Amino acid sequence: RRLLVDHARARGRQRRGGDAPKLGLSAALPVADDAQADEIVAVDRLLDALAGFDLRAAQVVECRFFGGLSIEETAAALELSPMTVKRSWRVARAWLRKELDAGGAPA
Repeated sequence: RRLLVDHARARGRQRRGGDAPKLGLSAALPVADDAQADEIVAVDRLLDALAGFDLRAAQVVECRFFGGLSIEETAAALELSPMTVKRSWRVARAWLRKELDAGGAPA
């Protein structure tokens, strides 16, 4: 998660003309464009807010969004049932979508 967020922030700084150092891992990181980089940074900020009131949902988002894990892999990693992961994923996605649509990414 941190690598993706740092990479996305670096892209934002470069886009604004900053002298951000180039990351050697950029070819391996799946940030396709500036819009996606901005979304990753926004989701990271929202994930911290989500963890404040639903830690399990935040962990599920971290595994699914940043780790690219499947429902089953996330369930195994967090020692939860796949149904619990699906439920937390559904709730977290709805909350994140609402916050992103409202421009509610906390600073």
